[in-house]
Amino acid sequence: MVLMRHQIWQQLKVEATELVKKEPLLASHVYSCILNHECLGSALSFIVANKLSDAVVSPFTFRELFDQAFVDCDRMLTHVSHDIKAVKDRDPAADSYLSILLNLKGFQAIQVHRLAHCLWRQDRKELARFIQSRNSEVFGVDIHPACKIGHGIMFDHATGIVIGETAVIEDNVSILQGVTLGGTGNEQGDRHPKIREGVMIGAGAKVLGNIEVGQGARIGAGSVVLSAVAPHTTVVGVPAKVVGRPCNRPAETMDQNVLEQSDDSLTSALL
Repeated sequence: MVLMRHQIWQQLKVEATELVKKEPLLASHVYSCILNHECLGSALSFIVANKLSDAVVSPFTFRELFDQAFVDCDRMLTHVSHDIKAVKDRDPAADSYLSILLNLKGFQAIQVHRLAHCLWRQDRKELARFIQSRNSEVFGVDIHPACKIGHGIMFDHATGIVIGETAVIEDNVSILQGVTLGGTGNEQGDRHPKIREGVMIGAGAKVLGNIEVGQGARIGAGSVVLSAVAPHTTVVGVPAKVVGRPCNRPAETMDQNVLEQSDDSLTSALL
């Protein structure tokens, strides 16, 4: 994992150097964000800290929090590496690691959540909630600090994503804009969805309640999911119903045409 992080960082520096030559107007920005740093963590903390800062909390304070989190939560930088690679592999609009790190708010918002979650686990809950609030204000993504998120996560476009306190997102999941992983009312305790490995959730989908979305499942855009989704099935509609089987790795292929791969016999068997 350290090797992958090192390789990504080396590629970032190559891309940054090429961009400086191609677009001199961005030279100062690229040097400040990438070329003046010694590692991926340093560059990430600089970029995100400057976006999160306000009139009260300085970029320096946010950088200190990130740098300490990289030490206290020792898997955080490994998760960062998997996340940036996931975006590069899955998003055809992400033509470079540099563009992802500098510009993609979905990627940036996930890393802010990782900081808030680290603080939450250390019982620094009010500070974690403050960072959650800044994440929502700056990036338009609202994730409760207690939510558990694995690695290799992609938030495509990201605007309007809302994720509740007891939600769990396992590794290699792709989520598009406007998705809610929420509760069904004012219930207490464990009340939010559990999204298993390899799931893809389409734009505007709402997954509500303490339900499980099984490994490799796909949820169509605009669906409202109120009951458990079996592994390796596609559900769509309001309320969502099974319409077939997705490809083996929907989170990686990002294939959102649920009709093209529908399976009528499976639908009949499961409805």
